[in-house]
Amino acid sequence: MPVIAFILLGSVVLLPAAGLLALRWATSTGQFRCPDKAALLPFDEVEPVGMETDCILGGNRR
Repeated sequence: MPVIAFILLGSVVLLPAAGLLALRWATSTGQFRCPDKAALLPFDEVEPVGMETDCILGGNRR
C-alpha cells in the first residue's frame, strides 16, 4: 500500500512541476511571441488558408 501512496503523491507533485517548467521554458524562449504567425505555419500554396483540399468522410472535393 505505501508504494501506491508514493506513486500517487509523486504524480500529484511531479506532473504539475513538469508542466510549470515546460511553461517557463516556452515563455523564456519566445514560443508565445507571435501566435498568429504560428497558426498559419501548416498552410502553403498547395493548401491555402480557408480552402478545403481533402475529402474526409465523403466530403466534396473542390
